Amino acid sequence: MEQGDVKVILLILIIVVGIIFWRFQRWLDGPNKKRRRIPRHSDIPQDEVVELLEGAGFDVLAGKTKIPIRMTINEREQLESRLFIDYFAQKEEHIYLVKVAKERKPLEMTGSAVRDMLLAYSLIYPEADGLLYVDMTLNKIKKITFHIEV
Repeated sequence: MEQGDVKVILLILIIVVGIIFWRFQRWLDGPNKKRRRIPRHSDIPQDEVVELLEGAGFDVLAGKTKIPIRMTINEREQLESRLFIDYFAQKEEHIYLVKVAKERKPLEMTGSAVRDMLLAYSLIYPEADGLLYVDMTLNKIKKITFHIEV
């Protein structure tokens, strides 16, 4: 065996050991969190909200999406609930979740009210660039982004 052959074998061995070490580290970090994919529907209702979003330069990707939630209390009692995201929209390369304001449940623009009402949506889809809060009574779109320091 020549000296060049030894160097190639040594280089291949170093790369293989590096890949094994890297895969082992990923395995130790635990299972990957299941990420939800941004849905894309072809049957989007043409309503006032969609017209307002499209007028502001957004492309609507999907309509109302239901997110089922199951909870276990004391390892016995099962509860079920759901969250609804009204629309998914995109502008340039940015994807947004869309929530439409409700008359019976108006959102106060305070830090705690916005957090309590909208943060869960942002945590479900962390790949989204923010949330659009659409108020049809005022014909306004408010872009909300959460910046969490841990």
